[in-house]
Formats: sequence, structure tokens, C-alpha cells
Amino acid sequence: MAFSGLSKRIRELPKSNFPAIIRMAEEDKSIISLGIGEPDFPAPKAVKQALKNAVDKNFTHYSPTAGRHELLEAIAKKLKRENKIKIDDPHRQIIATSGSSEAIMMAIMGIVDIGEELLVPNPGFVTYRPTVELIDAVPVSYNLSSEDGFQIHVEDIERLCTPKTQGIIVNTPSNPTGTVLKKKVLEEIADLAIEKNIIIVSDEAYEHLVYDKARHFSIGSLNGMEEHVLSLFSFSKSYAMPGFRLGYAVGPEKLVNAMQQFHLYTTLSPNTMSQIAGITALEKCGRDVEKMRLEYNRRRKFLLKGLQGVQGLEIEVAPEGAFYLFPRVTNGMTSEQASKALIKDAKVLTAPGNEFGTKGEGFVRMSYATAMPKLKEAVERMQENFK
Repeated sequence: MAFSGLSKRIRELPKSNFPAIIRMAEEDKSIISLGIGEPDFPAPKAVKQALKNAVDKNFTHYSPTAGRHELLEAIAKKLKRENKIKIDDPHRQIIATSGSSEAIMMAIMGIVDIGEELLVPNPGFVTYRPTVELIDAVPVSYNLSSEDGFQIHVEDIERLCTPKTQGIIVNTPSNPTGTVLKKKVLEEIADLAIEKNIIIVSDEAYEHLVYDKARHFSIGSLNGMEEHVLSLFSFSKSYAMPGFRLGYAVGPEKLVNAMQQFHLYTTLSPNTMSQIAGITALEKCGRDVEKMRLEYNRRRKFLLKGLQGVQGLEIEVAPEGAFYLFPRVTNGMTSEQASKALIKDAKVLTAPGNEFGTKGEGFVRMSYATAMPKLKEAVERMQENFK
């Protein structure tokens, strides 16, 4: 008799198109992929060399659950230098994780109990809502609109707060919208968090990828927010290190300590060799990050202009961060219909907007982490074949 005992939480996970998107991008080489949120650049040379050196020097054993001492120290210096976040004790306030996705899971596990509520952006990163639901807590959407570039309105959040609200997830720069939240908005969210005594989970995976006059601002740097913000960061995007599976979280000692304890029952620690390479990324690869940022911006401007000639797709406010555009579908198609039509008619792969929440319906996500020649070909195909 076949096994049929899947848990209810697994059976009720939302069905995602992302596995199929990734498979299509790999299997059909005639398709130009704008669907996967992954840098197309290789990791910096210094990072790759550090990884090789770590292997040669036999850094092949377990690391402490919080992360290696030298990595935590390097992270603390970076946080002070770039994010203006003060760290008194790296070993108590920072945890290195297997990518920021693990940090999201552990943070949510540490914040909410069964039946309690966590505010999540809609549209927002695909893992937020399912992760909350996996532990039988309640994700409460705060809705974002393309009309103002998907900015947060604090009065809307305040109306959603109840005695069961434990926290809010904030993502800037945003996946999937590319929105960079203004400093004034973050200050208002900070004031609300203090007033309601809730915690802010600030996902800053795309912190370095901002363009034009936009500036990334870490909400955890505001005065008085030490006990109200858990900031999440990643090596995957800025440093082009997605396969290294390395991220980190910084925040209240009590919560970080709980995450360190929980780490014992997940991955124990991030890959030791990746941690060694991560130190090099933080200390020596600033120029590599800037070079990639400038190229992403060149592609962003090109794709924004190119989409003006694509019937059926429209961007109301140009995004200022990450490496995504999130155009509205204006020809009457749903998100999935538009994505399928783009594949069938233009051989261009995108992500349906409804993957990112109910307010993503009617949009598609396009990643410009794609080499310029392919980006040019994708625009030409869409202009000629998508109506």
C-alpha cells in the first residue's frame, strides 16, 4: 500500500509555478528567461579564490550555530559602515544562516505562535505567507498599489493591527516590485512598531541594488529600534553568490538567541567554506558590487524604455531597486494567461504576478538579471509578438 500520510500543512501549501519556470529555463534553450530572480554574473574572483583556499586549508567541518567568529566580526563592521546599525556583541546580536530564506523561517518561528498574526506585503516575496501558514499562524496582508509605486501607507497598516498582531514584514528594495521604501515611510513604521509593541522583520536582501536618486535605508539604524527590528541580509544578490547559500540576521539579543537555538534543529550552521568566502565578499568586493549595480541599472533603463513599445504591458511608476520590473497586464489577460502567452508567442519566460499574492494578479514579474544581448532580443520578441 502506498504512503498517503502527508501532513495537512504540506497538503495545503500553495501550488507554485516556480519549479516549472526554472525547469523551462533549463530545458528549452530557445526561451529567454526573465523569470528567475538570480544574478547572471559569476561570484567575484576573490570570493571564488577564497572558497578554493578554504577547501585547501580543510575548512570542511561544522561551524558554531551562530556562525564563525571571524564572519560575525566582519558582518558587524559592515553593518556599522554601510547600514549604520550598531552592534555591541556580534555573537549575541547576529546569526549567519543558510541564505536569507532560512532566516525568514527562523524569524517567523521565533515571533508568532499558533493563531497569532504577522503582517505581510501583498504583493510580496513568495515565501512570506506560506511560512506563516506552515506554523499555523495567520498572515494578514497589507495591500500595495502600483499607482504610487507600491509604497506602504502606515495608516493602512495601523487599521490591520489587532491584539494578536506580533509583527510586520517589510521588504526594501522589494521583490517583486523593485520598490525602495522612503526614509519617511520607514520612520512612520518604526513609530507604529513602538506604539503597538510589535517587531519589524526587515528583509534587505537587495540592499545594494538601488538606482538613480534612490537610497537604501536600514530601519534598524533608527534610534530606539534595537529591540523592535530584526534585519535580514543576503550574499546571494549583491555579491552574486546564490549557490553559496549564505545570509545573516541582526536584531534583538533575545530573538537572535532563540534563532541560534533553533538552528541546531535546521541546518546547524551555514556551509563553513561559504562563510570563509563571505568574509572576503564583505571586505574586498565592494568594487565588484558597484560594477554589477551599474550594469543592472543600464539594463533596467533599457527594459523600461523597451516595454513602452510592448502592447498589453504597462508600468505606472518606474521601480528604483532590486532587478525586477512588475508591469501591469492591460490586454485583459490574467497573470498566468499573460505569462503563458509570452512563452508561447514570444519565447520569453516571466513569473506570473499572482505568485506573489492576490494583489499581484494582473501583473507579471520580469528580471533584468539577464545579459544585455538576451534582454534586447527579449524586448524585440515581445514588441513583435505580444498583443
